[in-house]
Amino acid sequence: MFQRAEPGPRVACCLQGLGDILPLFAPAPASADRPFWTGLPEIMRSRLIADAEAELRSPWPVLTAQGYRAFTLTGDRVGYERDYFARRRRLNTLALAEAVEGRARFVDALIDGIYLVCEESGWQLPAHNAQEREQARDPLPDSARPVIDLFAAETGAQLAVIASILGDVLDAVSPAIVARIDQEVETRITRPYLDRHFWWMGNGDEPMINWTPWCTQNVLLSTFTRPTDQAVRRAVITKAAHSLDAFLKGYGEDGACDEGAFYYRHAALCLFGALTVMDTVAPNVFSNLWRAPKIRNMAEFVLHAHVLGPYYINFADASAVLEPCGAREFLFGKAVGSQALCAFAAADAARNERPELPEEINLYYRLLAISTAGEMSAFEPSPVEKPDIYYPSCGLFVARDVRFVVAAKAGDNGDGHNHNDVGSVTVYKDGLPLLIDVGVETYTAKTFSPQRYEIWTMQSAFHNLPSFEGVGQQVGEAFAARDVEVALGDAVSSISMDIAGAYPEGALLSHYRRTLRLTKGGAVEIVDRYAGARQAELSLMLCEKPVLSDGRIDVGDRGEILLAGAGLPRVEEIEIADPGLRLAWPERIYRVLVPIARRELRLRIA
Repeated sequence: MFQRAEPGPRVACCLQGLGDILPLFAPAPASADRPFWTGLPEIMRSRLIADAEAELRSPWPVLTAQGYRAFTLTGDRVGYERDYFARRRRLNTLALAEAVEGRARFVDALIDGIYLVCEESGWQLPAHNAQEREQARDPLPDSARPVIDLFAAETGAQLAVIASILGDVLDAVSPAIVARIDQEVETRITRPYLDRHFWWMGNGDEPMINWTPWCTQNVLLSTFTRPTDQAVRRAVITKAAHSLDAFLKGYGEDGACDEGAFYYRHAALCLFGALTVMDTVAPNVFSNLWRAPKIRNMAEFVLHAHVLGPYYINFADASAVLEPCGAREFLFGKAVGSQALCAFAAADAARNERPELPEEINLYYRLLAISTAGEMSAFEPSPVEKPDIYYPSCGLFVARDVRFVVAAKAGDNGDGHNHNDVGSVTVYKDGLPLLIDVGVETYTAKTFSPQRYEIWTMQSAFHNLPSFEGVGQQVGEAFAARDVEVALGDAVSSISMDIAGAYPEGALLSHYRRTLRLTKGGAVEIVDRYAGARQAELSLMLCEKPVLSDGRIDVGDRGEILLAGAGLPRVEEIEIADPGLRLAWPERIYRVLVPIARRELRLRIA
């Protein structure tokens, strides 16, 4: 049984402590604070200015109605989003360079960008252009009825933050610029937020995902970085608190993100961002939340999902390769009192060649990175222990020794951004992937449609799992692991589960017992035993070309897999052309199909 929901802590219970005045939230010093901006490291200042100078040499991307309609016509979301996000990255680049240099050299281009964004018919992405959660997407935005999606909220926050740090500079050109920003944020974000109910705000027992804290954080930034009136601020913070409770109730006390480590940054880290704004504008009202064990567990999830360097334990739509952690993880660690998370984030940030995050579209995150870089670089380095761990809320098991990091996903097939992956195993050796979870291709309309599980990466047959004469796992919370047993120890850590319940009746399967065992300083063992009427064939997903011999699979120079109880394996080569998957994997990956000859198969990985 996997318990997803836990009641506490409750954000809305803190609201009774709100005072009469809720002040402004300053995401960073205004550009007039020259000691702050000129005091940044010279190499960082130079790169910020050079980035903006490069932007001045090219035209602003054009967004067209035809480009917007492409999503409903063909399912493509890449073309429009490429130019949409390029506008916002350029806007950030110009704003930061002007704040750093303070010579009005980038102001004209910055104003052009502000007005281009303000004049967009809709800030919501085409893929999100619907008034209701499951509603068909409208081909074009309705400017009279704005939709607050993830990136409409981020756009509102971006413009509000620009006005916060560069308001005096813009007013020196014309007060109409900041007035236009405030008008658009009011029309597209604040009023719809207060007057309407969007699904991500939470309603009853409906499960929430990363949208809730992500949108909520950015609405709070839009509201509290601008001189909104007190009644609006109180209404926004009240609604935000109830939404965050709706999000938190879907998390177990263990803090696991069932959407994976990639979505941790849009879920737990956005919760951190929202609570930071609320705690800052209402001191001592929400501060007790940082001491809640559940919040601390949520903060540290990314630490336990980390393998080495860019690699993370991944499942669902998460990728195995992530950008380095940085200021947000570091500050979250400080807030919850996790020395381990602070040390991990500071050390991980050190491998980021561009700590000022030039590709980030959220300006607030860039400001945090810039203002926290010095503190992180000065942080006393210390060894970060990552103990073996089991997350019962989603069934994630992770065990480690000096050479191996192994993981298994028990749980069920009703996760956020779900793949049919109950019982799948991933194995890293010496920090490199050996048995892999492929992840997800670039999102299209099909990714979030009834045809989602036609996509190969979503199917159990392309995870490290068995199929039964072509019958794979079924989607849904009812399709789950049973009789899960976990043992975490200094010498051996293991997980054992019956994954038969993840398959439909057509698999003709009575039980399938999978045991994963890591003997510290030794080897990884996977033992599968099953009873059923159909022949089982196990898929093993590899990113190195395997060499098969009798009872053995050599995986490049990364390791060997010894087989006992297997029929004659065969290899399929899978070409990886998708740019999203290519971030983690080479041009080709491999699926080894292993018949289970005698209802029992043993794998030893060394």
